Amino acid sequence: MTHKEIEIPFYAKATIFLIGLFALLAMLYIAQGIVVPIIFAIIIAILLQPVVTFFVGMRMNRVIAIVITLALTILVIGAFGAFVFSQVSRFSETWPILVDKFTIILNQTTDWASGYFDINPHKIDAWLAKTKGELINTSGAAIGQTLVTVGSGLVVLFLIPLYVFMMLFYQPLLLDFIHKLFAENHQSQVSEIVTQTKTVVQRYLIGLVIEAAIVATLDATALYLIGIEYAILLGILGALLNLIPYIGGLVAVALPMMIAVVTKSSAWYAIYVLAAYYFIQLVDNNYLVPKIVASKVKINALFSIIVVIAGNALWGIPGMFLSIPLLAIIKLIFDHIEPLKPWGFLLGDTMPPLLKIKPIFKIIKRKSV
Repeated sequence: MTHKEIEIPFYAKATIFLIGLFALLAMLYIAQGIVVPIIFAIIIAILLQPVVTFFVGMRMNRVIAIVITLALTILVIGAFGAFVFSQVSRFSETWPILVDKFTIILNQTTDWASGYFDINPHKIDAWLAKTKGELINTSGAAIGQTLVTVGSGLVVLFLIPLYVFMMLFYQPLLLDFIHKLFAENHQSQVSEIVTQTKTVVQRYLIGLVIEAAIVATLDATALYLIGIEYAILLGILGALLNLIPYIGGLVAVALPMMIAVVTKSSAWYAIYVLAAYYFIQLVDNNYLVPKIVASKVKINALFSIIVVIAGNALWGIPGMFLSIPLLAIIKLIFDHIEPLKPWGFLLGDTMPPLLKIKPIFKIIKRKSV
């Protein structure tokens, strides 16, 4: 007696897929405090693995090699953080002066708007006072939540190095576990996917670090030549925001323009900042990204924007930074599984040739002949 296979209708498959996707996203959102640090740790461990391999190749004990690698990494990050903190401290000292200047500019703008649009200035002042009060109340209510967030962030900051150490130490066990999940005839394909995933993540992160260093240097140099204060801090902040595709660049240029408006006597300085950042973005988009970053991760702009927004909705700012590497890994897996190759092609940036459609009048002419 033969068993007849039951074919599930397309709408049923689509419903099951959507329910499963919703359940997965819900679990990822609920468990973000656990999932996000582990993902960061995995990416950092993949990035540091060649350094550990180098030390082990020098006949060093594996545990000692991992400890030295982590110590050097923490030292570099700590030095960079101390430098940024010194710049932020310098900026905070002059913050009250900036607030006073901004208030003067705001009052001047209010007077101009009331005269140009024939609006009672008292109404504008009342609206500004109301808005200011709401912002203060909102900020006061958010202080507790901010303290909780900072506290949990510090806990995660101490957990990530521990996760990285464990993943580097148990790397052979984890790789063997991945191979044991699949049948014997798929082992070569699994090895290829794992190797290429590691290579993609390593090259992508190295490309991002190089791009960020170059953009920070260009931003800081341009702001210094224009005469904008806090050029180094704004340059570093602009480079970090630039790591968020398409969205971060807009915020990165808005901050120095606001500083230029507040600290300079002429609004032309803000225009100079906009022109300088526009030129730097042209260099970044047409040279740095294609040569350094995009050559490592072939993701088209449409899905880059979608996953960045989705990552922010799911995990906040960490999700925005993790979205592109995770999508690159997903695309790599899709490219190596035959039924999923069309989805991998959809995520990529390889444009097929445009279909040439013959004009309809030529077709009609041929039929009439």
